[in-house]
Amino acid sequence: MTKTVNLIKLSVGTESVETLAAWQESRAAQTPDGLPRHVTRMWPKREAELLNGGSIYWVIKGAIQCRQKIRRLDEVIGADGIRRCAIVLEPELHRTASALRRPFQGWRYLKPEDSPRDLPPGRDQEDALPEDLNRALAEIGVL
Repeated sequence: MTKTVNLIKLSVGTESVETLAAWQESRAAQTPDGLPRHVTRMWPKREAELLNGGSIYWVIKGAIQCRQKIRRLDEVIGADGIRRCAIVLEPELHRTASALRRPFQGWRYLKPEDSPRDLPPGRDQEDALPEDLNRALAEIGVL
């Protein structure tokens, strides 16, 4: 039986879940299938576990704020001839409880039991908390 694993990735330069969505929509329009994707140099060794219901958790402004289901991994050959991995994602962003993360490079595996929970229905439509309040609440484990 194949287990599930998630990825965690910094969304560099992103200000909010909304700006991540807008960026993906503009970039997705340039792809043949219209799905958002993140291209990375490394191919995940735990591919089967990722494709068994895994998600990518996005760190925005120092905290995990949302996730997207991973649909598939596509091979992409860059103009430089180097093989890369396109992590093809479902378009829907699921807001999660905020979880602080220090900066890191690339992506990391994230066990399901260490992944923040999705926000309940309706809470994902609420206005975002101010960043300092969100951070303070996450630090004490309230969110």
